[in-house]
Amino acid sequence: MEQLTKTEEKVMQILWAIKKGFVKDVIDGMPDPKPPYNTISSLIRILEKKGFVGHKAYGKTHEYFPTVSKLAYRRFTFTHFLTNYFEGSPEKVVSFMVNEEKLSPSDIQRIVDMLDKEKTDPTQTGHAD
Repeated sequence: MEQLTKTEEKVMQILWAIKKGFVKDVIDGMPDPKPPYNTISSLIRILEKKGFVGHKAYGKTHEYFPTVSKLAYRRFTFTHFLTNYFEGSPEKVVSFMVNEEKLSPSDIQRIVDMLDKEKTDPTQTGHAD
């Protein structure tokens, strides 16, 4: 798997949300001003070559769908982020967030509670998609 560009990721976010659709459906999910049809069509073909998107043909029209789940890409992206920016250390991520005041004391307590719950019931993974 490879890292997506910001624009490719925006297209994938829309495809993940709609599950399947035509180029027009992806464009409809984008904010105004809408990008040109050919631009999005080209991006989707690139995503298909990268293995993120598949299609079903209806004559000359194609219906596209994600072939990589949002969760799988989230895991890949987070691992990449953790490795490249925090030397693979989850502690450094939390420390950074605390120091940047992105985590309030109540946020920290919820994390501690979640970790305590994980210890007692490992089936509660907290993976919501």
